[in-house]
Amino acid sequence: MTIEATAPTIDSIDLTDYELWRHGVPHELFTLLRKEAPVWRHPDTPGTERLGGGFWILSRHADVQAVSRNHAGFRSLEGPSLPGEQPGQEGMRIVSMDPPQHTRLRRLISAGFTPRVTAALEAQAREWAVAIVERALEQNECDFVHDVAYELPMHMIADIVGIPQSDRTWLFDRVNILLQSTDPRSYLTPEERTAIQMEMFGYANQLGAEKRRAPADDVWTTLTLAEIEQPDGSRTSLSELELDLFFMVLTFAGSETTRGAVSSGLLALLEHPDQMKRLRTDPSVINTATDEILRWSSPVTYFRRTAAQDVEVRGARIGAGERVILCYASANRDEDVFPDPFRFDVTRTPNPQVSFGGGGLHYCLGANLAKREIRVLFEELFARVADIELLSDPEYSVQGIENPITVGLKDLHVRLLPR
Repeated sequence: MTIEATAPTIDSIDLTDYELWRHGVPHELFTLLRKEAPVWRHPDTPGTERLGGGFWILSRHADVQAVSRNHAGFRSLEGPSLPGEQPGQEGMRIVSMDPPQHTRLRRLISAGFTPRVTAALEAQAREWAVAIVERALEQNECDFVHDVAYELPMHMIADIVGIPQSDRTWLFDRVNILLQSTDPRSYLTPEERTAIQMEMFGYANQLGAEKRRAPADDVWTTLTLAEIEQPDGSRTSLSELELDLFFMVLTFAGSETTRGAVSSGLLALLEHPDQMKRLRTDPSVINTATDEILRWSSPVTYFRRTAAQDVEVRGARIGAGERVILCYASANRDEDVFPDPFRFDVTRTPNPQVSFGGGGLHYCLGANLAKREIRVLFEELFARVADIELLSDPEYSVQGIENPITVGLKDLHVRLLPR
């Protein structure tokens, strides 16, 4: 007798269940939400109790964009994750600031990420991409996540911050350990996680102090010395604490998200050989392919906002103080915006993917750099590799719904054949 799988229902969904994410984003559940409950309050479960209670999920593209751009109605103060910032740390990081504090900090940080600086970083990215691909080819077989996708953003962020090469593996291994530490299959204790965070924070503080003592030709030195004029005519600069906290944001967000997009992008190309062939034979589609890789992978699953007042969205009443998830992974599959959204198409245009946020004040500052890194890496990969063979099923690391980077590829073992 054949037992058919039961189709999911709204009442059966519990997104706090780690195993739902074990093989990637559970898109079938978000498809159901977009259709039946695009503004949905997650029911109370043991998982929501662990995370501080219920929350709302916005699954449609239009709603994600509208709330992203409504900073007065939906504040960022409590942070981008469901659990929120630690008590007393609300509004201290750029991702958990609202105007006017956010306006000031963003202007200061933008001094180090001008279009001219970002464009100049492309040559650096290409140099690293060539070296990374050549090294992977020498191995013949490799874990693409760790040996390729991990390497480029790690070195680029390290170059930006001015981290010595001798410290890079040590530092970014700690980033990787922390990102995977909330997976129930991880054996790291909360105390061990805190100790690693403090170790990284101490490193950031020491690095900033060194830049102030001996300025170098890197973005981090620019940030330590940057000053802007405020509306009242006074001058302001980044404090040591602001720099240290931005270091933490940059090392996590700048490395993990690009790694996730590159890894998932290669997997998508391997699973869609016609699209792999199109990209190989027509390099002119690399820009549309980059946006499609971002749409497909959605390396940041969501950002959380908090309702600043009672508000109604699509007829649903959200109370002041309630948590709201802007689900980028779902918005990037919205049937109203993307024709045939489950078709991976490297020529897709238009492609208003929201992998860097839905617009507004918190649109990702490093979006252009991340796109350049993805584009350059695939250009150099295909210029040097004749064939790529998947050697085993991919394995995912599940951080859980408490982390905006909810799920990501952990291993992707491949064989690379040189041209």
